[in-house]
Amino acid sequence: MIVFDVKDWDDAYENGRNIPGGTNYPAAWVEPSAAFRAAAHARLDISYGAGERQVYDLFLPEGTPRGLFVFVHGGYWVALDKSYWSHLAAGPVARGWAVAMPSYDLCPEVSIATITEEVGASIAHMAGEVAGPIVISGHSAGGHLVASMMCHDSPLPEDVRARLKHVVSISGLHDLRPMMKTARNEMLKLDMESAEAGSPALKRPLEGVRLTAWVGGGERQEFLRQNALLPNIWHGLGATTAEVVEPDRHHFNVIDGLADPQSPLVRCALAPFEEA
Repeated sequence: MIVFDVKDWDDAYENGRNIPGGTNYPAAWVEPSAAFRAAAHARLDISYGAGERQVYDLFLPEGTPRGLFVFVHGGYWVALDKSYWSHLAAGPVARGWAVAMPSYDLCPEVSIATITEEVGASIAHMAGEVAGPIVISGHSAGGHLVASMMCHDSPLPEDVRARLKHVVSISGLHDLRPMMKTARNEMLKLDMESAEAGSPALKRPLEGVRLTAWVGGGERQEFLRQNALLPNIWHGLGATTAEVVEPDRHHFNVIDGLADPQSPLVRCALAPFEEA
């Protein structure tokens, strides 16, 4: 018999102190991201709204893009911006996809609900710049945000929903209710009503969109549980879903595969939607 009993909810969702070398992140991503931006065919800081942080970077392949791949960053909705993750565009760009990465406003200045609307607005703007199928991925809090785009109350307009083919949530937080038990909630300001309203696991999925929930095998138990939760529930609601636990990966290096065009993560995300 396995008994799950969380005594310390902050520790359950703490990654840096529980991973060897974990405190080196996110600083470890700064240099490779800057180097990729300098070398890439890129359009930087494209505005999708009026706010200073309501901008995205667009990385373009040679020739006409096969479609649009979007990556939404994490940081528990309270930290970081698009600049830390540019190098992760390398994998999809090498396969001929355009890659867009947005920043968004942060808690506590805005709510998670507002951030979700901003991400929807950014994707709608990106869709106007790049034709073809749309695949979206996000990490940690970004996993929550991209899963929210696939919910029945998605902020995406109907024409963009019709182009959305695949959502890849990496180490995603799909049920917000546990966040209320953490010290981070001082900044997130969730109550039961807003946590339930913002949880993809408590919503219905859009029809015709595939979900993959991807997590590292060495992650905290709560991230493994959150990863399994959404595909389990949405499969029961008729969605095509997959749950992947990648061996020998922790919360920070689980995204590294995005930089490699032949990695299992990139092939899973994009190969089914690439025309011969």
